Amino acid sequence: MIKRRAFIGGSLALGASACLPPDQSPLGRLTSKLRIIEAAANGTLGAEIFDTATGYSVGLNREARFGHCSSFKLSLAAMVLARAASGSGSLDRRVTWTQADLMGVSPFTTHRLAEGATLGELAEATQKYSDNAAANILLREMGGTAALTGFWRSLGDDESRLDRIEPALNNVPVTELRDTTTPAAMARTVAAIIYGDALPEQERAVLRQWMIDTQTGARRVRAGLPNKWAAGDKTGTSIWPGIGSLYVDIGFVEPDNHPPITFAAYFRARDTHDGIDAASEEALARIGDVIGDFARRDRILPF
Repeated sequence: MIKRRAFIGGSLALGASACLPPDQSPLGRLTSKLRIIEAAANGTLGAEIFDTATGYSVGLNREARFGHCSSFKLSLAAMVLARAASGSGSLDRRVTWTQADLMGVSPFTTHRLAEGATLGELAEATQKYSDNAAANILLREMGGTAALTGFWRSLGDDESRLDRIEPALNNVPVTELRDTTTPAAMARTVAAIIYGDALPEQERAVLRQWMIDTQTGARRVRAGLPNKWAAGDKTGTSIWPGIGSLYVDIGFVEPDNHPPITFAAYFRARDTHDGIDAASEEALARIGDVIGDFARRDRILPF
């Protein structure tokens, strides 16, 4: 009798839990929107949208690990600026490189092969043009991948790590830990870099403008935002044989009449694409619409 009653009670509890209504809070509704985006895109979506003033956030797969692709270059540029501001480096120091350092997506370093460039110029090219050779040269000059991982740790980011250089860092299967981060960690790292004390005010302003000037994300998150809102980002894309395709966008948004918001968005497609896939970029663009709702949530329904 006891066993039968326990079974009936457990069955009733299971049935009741199955009938529980979905979370109708503002954040619950926004999470549902992210799930709908993921389902429609037929892949895995990782996202974190972070309110820099209140600490409120909404996300999906926010603790899952995703590859950085080229999005690590934002933090690399920030580290170069931070070292110069602290007096442990100089943006005006000129370095040179060889033909062997060049690779795909290296427009600035290819053009400047004969004359070289300053660390400041390389940092700008790394952020704005995603120059792969510039990133590798900066890593070499700054102390390697361990130095960038250490920079993240100094910001309180215990999740992000960089282990390899371009292009090997893009080879990140689902089970790989190297060269990965989580949406939750990276959204807060962007907040620390652009709105925290990771950089002095002047350097923050420089990096913020570089992010605004970056055009590689025009069809991603920024495409879903109102045109009048200031926004900047850094993207990344990996189309590596045998592991599918990964599309990344991290950055900030400054809505009207609302404190700044930072975001980190990752979409892992199941297929390995021949080039940039418009549908995958559209999945990230739809996150821009969710950010808009997140910024207006207190006008719709208070927490």
